[in-house]
Amino acid sequence: MRYHKAQLRHELKYFISQGEYAALRGRLQPFLALDKHTVDPLGYHIRSLYFDDMYDTAMAEKLSGQQRRNKYRVRIYGLSDAMITMERKSKFDAYISKTAARLTRAQFEAMLAGDYAPLLRTGDPLLIEVFARRRAVLLRPAVVVDYLREAYVYAPGNVRLTFDKNIRAGFGGYDIFSADMPTSPVLESGQMVMEVKYDDFLPALVRDLLRPVTGELCAASKYVLCRERLADHKTVSRRVVRTIDG
Repeated sequence: MRYHKAQLRHELKYFISQGEYAALRGRLQPFLALDKHTVDPLGYHIRSLYFDDMYDTAMAEKLSGQQRRNKYRVRIYGLSDAMITMERKSKFDAYISKTAARLTRAQFEAMLAGDYAPLLRTGDPLLIEVFARRRAVLLRPAVVVDYLREAYVYAPGNVRLTFDKNIRAGFGGYDIFSADMPTSPVLESGQMVMEVKYDDFLPALVRDLLRPVTGELCAASKYVLCRERLADHKTVSRRVVRTIDG
């Protein structure tokens, strides 16, 4: 397993409307290139399984605004097992970083069954860390996050700008490869999240292109949005059951 060293980057997030997206997309496309992994100009499908511990630490730290925190997730693309990654996304005050390691389908399936021992045997530092977190604080699956990502890059400043559309929370289990997993939207129709990541500086050209954005700079994460949607769904389901039983 290859271990990828984390790099500190800046990250800005905005809620934007369909109209703002259309205007921004039109201005950006002449200057920013589509991400090399893009197979469709409108975006590619991402599905992530986020983990939290027995204390819901990731959720609590995000909601309380902790400036140093970690989140763990398994990510796939297009419902394929060709590339499965375990990732740790970390925040250090004004910076974020991501560390990733490849997983096999068998290792992931073992995790879903509660067996994290195969991670220990890889010798990969991140996977060993996940194994240790499982032992220490019962790290476990928390929610599935599903969306379509349209990504652009700009070499100066190592800028990556993404539009995350149709963000949905998954229900009924954690089989991220299932095309039949029920999902539910977490934002209002037409609303999406724009993220801007860069290294040491945001080039003036990109700043100028983004300046007309009127969207709200957001602190909420897709993880939190989907956890809250999942909680709402469970509350409604319990109400329905009580009504039927009553």
